[in-house]
Amino acid sequence: MTRLTGAQPERPLEVSGGASHHADLRLVERLRDGDEAAFTGLVAKHHGRLLRLARTFLSSPASAEEVVQDTWMAVLRGLQGFEGRSSLVTWIYRILANRARTRAVRDGRFVPFSDLERDGGGDEPAVDPSRFTDGGSWAEPPGRWERGDPETLLLRSEMRHDIQEAIAGLPPAQRAVVTLRDVEGLSSDEVCNILDLSETNQRVLLHRARSRLRRELERHLGR
Repeated sequence: MTRLTGAQPERPLEVSGGASHHADLRLVERLRDGDEAAFTGLVAKHHGRLLRLARTFLSSPASAEEVVQDTWMAVLRGLQGFEGRSSLVTWIYRILANRARTRAVRDGRFVPFSDLERDGGGDEPAVDPSRFTDGGSWAEPPGRWERGDPETLLLRSEMRHDIQEAIAGLPPAQRAVVTLRDVEGLSSDEVCNILDLSETNQRVLLHRARSRLRRELERHLGR
């Protein structure tokens, strides 16, 4: 079957036979039939998300936008070769990740994805050891979200800005994983598929990223 140039083959995921999977297959068929409304809707829903992921690889907004546009063209060219072993969205994100890496090489900003598993702070503890007693219990527990639950806080523009800055300051691997998991809401299987990570390393990177972001939020709240 036709493969996308420069894109890696789909890695199989466990795809349920539920309504979501059937809706995915129907959308693929519409796209293959040249349904312009279906493609326009897909772009409207995911363009911004793809742009956020591209920015985890590329420092230039213009380069990120070019990569996303190139990804959509690759999606159109490769639809006949889509095998459905992963969800359509996972497949699209994987194309984006591969193309963003290629562009990063050209821009001299490439971090090999084989290094992703080593990226994440080395032996850096996820939580400052000084916050624990000698017995291993909390000496300084995390503060309560007394000003509202996290979802409410995230709606505040100043908090969103601080979180965006904190995410931008993460190491590349942590930034990519937390963007996909916590910003875009993808599953761990999907993230492992997109970034070619093992489940263990994906979990470590996510834990470290969340710990760093938690510390930033605590500082913002004066805790």
